[in-house]
Amino acid sequence: MIWDTHTGECLHTLTHAHIVRAVAFPSQPRPQLVATGGFEKKLRIFDLSRSTSANSTSSSPTSPNGAGPSSATPSYEIGPGVHGGPIKSVIWSTDLNILITAADDKVVRWWDLRARSPAATYDLEGFPGTCELDSLSSKTSLSIAAGKSAYFFSGAQPGQLVKKITTSKDISAIALHAEQRKFITGSAGDTWVRIFDFDDESELEVQKGHHGPIWTISFSPDGKLYATGSEDGTVKLWKFCSDPYGLWR
Repeated sequence: MIWDTHTGECLHTLTHAHIVRAVAFPSQPRPQLVATGGFEKKLRIFDLSRSTSANSTSSSPTSPNGAGPSSATPSYEIGPGVHGGPIKSVIWSTDLNILITAADDKVVRWWDLRARSPAATYDLEGFPGTCELDSLSSKTSLSIAAGKSAYFFSGAQPGQLVKKITTSKDISAIALHAEQRKFITGSAGDTWVRIFDFDDESELEVQKGHHGPIWTISFSPDGKLYATGSEDGTVKLWKFCSDPYGLWR
C-alpha cells in the first residue's frame, strides 16, 4: 500500500501474488512510478499516474469499514525469469534510468530501464542484507552487506566495485558516511553496532543498547545522526558528530 504521509490516507493498493520485501521510488519531487520486489522473484514497476484508485471513492483503512482503494494500477515486469531467488532490495539510482536489485541468488543487478535488461551484474559471496545508496557526499556510493563482507560500489558507474571489506562477523545491515570515511554495521548474530574506518578497515567503536539482531541502519540527511532498527522492536538514534546536537551535549 502507498500512504499519504500527512493525512494517513491509503492512496494506492498494489496487489502482488507473494510477500513484497522491497519498494523504491525515483528521487523526484512527486514521483509517479514505484518499483517493487520480493518473493515473487519479479522486479515490477507501477505507474501511479494511471491508477484508477488514485481518486477512488472507496474508503481507506482509516475509514470505519477499513477497506482500502482497490488496485487497478498498470505495471510491467523488468527481466522476467532472471532473478533466481527472492528480491531483498530495490534501489532507484540517481540515474533514473538505472534500478538496482539484490536477490537471494547472491547477485546484484543494475537494470537499464530503457533496454529492460541488466547493464551490469556482480556475484556476492553471501546472501545480501541491506543495500544503501549514500547521498551525503557529492559522489554517491552503493553499500551492500552480504555474508561477512561489506561491498562499496560507485553510485555513478553500474557494477564498478570501489572496495570490499571483510569483517569477523556476518553483516546484516550497513551504512556509509563517505565524508567522514567511516561505515557502520549491524549483525544478525549479536546485538552490537560497530563503526569502522573505511580506509584502514579497523574497528573504531562498538555501541551497545539493542537486545536483538540489527536489521537496518540509516544516516539522517545531515549525517549527524544515524538510526538502527532491531528485532527487539526498537529504533535507536545515535549521535555521529562531536558538536552538541539537539538534546545531546
